[in-house]
Amino acid sequence: MLRRVLGVAQKTSLKALAARSLSSYSVIGTQSKLKPTSFKYQIQKHDQTRHKSTASSIDNTRHPRDEYNVATTVTGPDACNKLKLDSLGIHGPNTLYHNLTFQELLDHEVANGEGEIATTEYGETFTVDTGKFTGRSPQDKWIVLNEGTESAANIDWGAVNQPTTPEVFDELYDKAVNYFNTKEKAYVFDCFCGANPKTQKKVRFVHEMAWQQHFVTNMFIRPESKEDIEDFEPDFTIINACSQVDEDWEKHGLNSEVAVVFNIEKKCAVIFGTWYGGENKKGIFSLMNYWLPMNDDPVLPMHCSANVGEEGDTALFFGLSGTGKTTLSADPHRALIGDDEHGWDSDGVFNFEGGCYAKTINLAEETEPDIYRAIRTDAMLENVKLVEDDDGIRIPDYFDVSKTQNGRVSYPIFHIDDYHTPQMAGHPDNIIFLTCDAFGVLPPVSKLTPGQAMYHFISGYTAKVAGTERGITEPVPNFSACFGAAFLTLHPTRYAELLEEKMEKHGSNAWLVNTGWSGGAYGIGERMSIKTTRACIDAILNGTAAASEYVKDDAFGLDIPVSLANVDTHMLNPKNAWTDKQAYDETSKKLAGMFVKNFEVYNEGATDLTQYGPRV
Repeated sequence: MLRRVLGVAQKTSLKALAARSLSSYSVIGTQSKLKPTSFKYQIQKHDQTRHKSTASSIDNTRHPRDEYNVATTVTGPDACNKLKLDSLGIHGPNTLYHNLTFQELLDHEVANGEGEIATTEYGETFTVDTGKFTGRSPQDKWIVLNEGTESAANIDWGAVNQPTTPEVFDELYDKAVNYFNTKEKAYVFDCFCGANPKTQKKVRFVHEMAWQQHFVTNMFIRPESKEDIEDFEPDFTIINACSQVDEDWEKHGLNSEVAVVFNIEKKCAVIFGTWYGGENKKGIFSLMNYWLPMNDDPVLPMHCSANVGEEGDTALFFGLSGTGKTTLSADPHRALIGDDEHGWDSDGVFNFEGGCYAKTINLAEETEPDIYRAIRTDAMLENVKLVEDDDGIRIPDYFDVSKTQNGRVSYPIFHIDDYHTPQMAGHPDNIIFLTCDAFGVLPPVSKLTPGQAMYHFISGYTAKVAGTERGITEPVPNFSACFGAAFLTLHPTRYAELLEEKMEKHGSNAWLVNTGWSGGAYGIGERMSIKTTRACIDAILNGTAAASEYVKDDAFGLDIPVSLANVDTHMLNPKNAWTDKQAYDETSKKLAGMFVKNFEVYNEGATDLTQYGPRV
């Protein structure tokens, strides 16, 4: 059942919109030649202004999508030479689509038959199905171990950073190059990662489909002029041959015919067998996690969202899936810097990306207005179920997760009305670690010392509950170092030490906020309301939480505020909210033991961080 309420006027409007727009698409002949469409940007001026916050103002006379116009179609037998693809060994394609505009990408996607058009309340949106891979394939990610190199000495080799050999990479590289040499056309995208020019990286993507260029166009920092990418010399190149597989995976010592392989010294990666767009994005994020801490002036890469207030105060939000990171960083009184990947350098905080990549499961305008309204022309939906409404219009059903619970939407940052245009801000005043504690023993909010911040940063705790994965019937702890273990190329303590250093230097406060259960564990207690959590966040950001009186939590040693505005005082100390105090003590001790067990692998550092964790 489609859980959406549309008024008659909305339905009529959508129907007219669909009839006008879809009829403008044309596919000519069997070669999928392109005929320019009359499809136009669907967002009207009043749509952009009616939800505007006080955080920033928007110039409604200009559309950033139209300002992005550096496209070139390079043709002829020397096309690869002109874009320097021949330096990669690619010389076959005689047509290269270089940094197409948003409108050109849409035209190509439709003409190539790469997906469908969905009609939403805020504009028509292209949708794709990525096949059996609806998420990253971490067991198929590999990094070349080049003996005697800097990367060989510094990478934290293991289950996350699996080593492979230069010989295997060379075979796969040749396979990818040979495949593109059979193609008549290819899509090339030159972009940037990191908003601060001091540490910004130049990245090139070579793709075989328009929607893949659309994805990276949404997600990475787009060049502002053709001069920005003239004589482009990338710091790293990804050759994405996703339609091909590695038939020799057993001989290569890999785990399957899917292969995502990075060679840091050769500044190149190849992708085989997975169509999932996130492999492009998170692959570069993993590299930023390697490059930036290795700088002479080390930069801390972070898997977090960030926003900035009207007075220039910056806040960071760390949290694993389901903790509320996206929801809580979207604040009507603050401007969004970014939703997922950032750096912290000597100048302050900066976004790595030029867009957002959000989950769509159970998406509704009432609960996630910024994301919901961002789904319009130039956004792209992945693996989202489309249904026909009563008028035959194809619309997304975000509540149907029969394909996957990891349905996604990518969109350029300018789809968020109140985003922070510079994409850089000052040093963070507040750092918030979000956890969804399904055991119900962590307080709604607690203040952390620098040592505790390091401990909880390395722990990266949240909990899975029944229904999130098959076989889970009671709360299961989920520890992910630095709230992003899958993307850490160096040892987690390297990042924690950088965090401690920067916090002490810039006087940042750290907080642990529980968005999970209170009054009992999952199945007994109740989930924290968004109203309660938002009140805790507001108290952190307006300074009243820091000025509060505190009491010490016995098991975890956390400082708990005695009172906060708009928060039930009874809830602030979690034990008070439990009817069965003995059950609380037992559950608290149980979770504390899980923390201690998880942290055993980090006990070998120069500083004993266990002193900042729970006592068992």
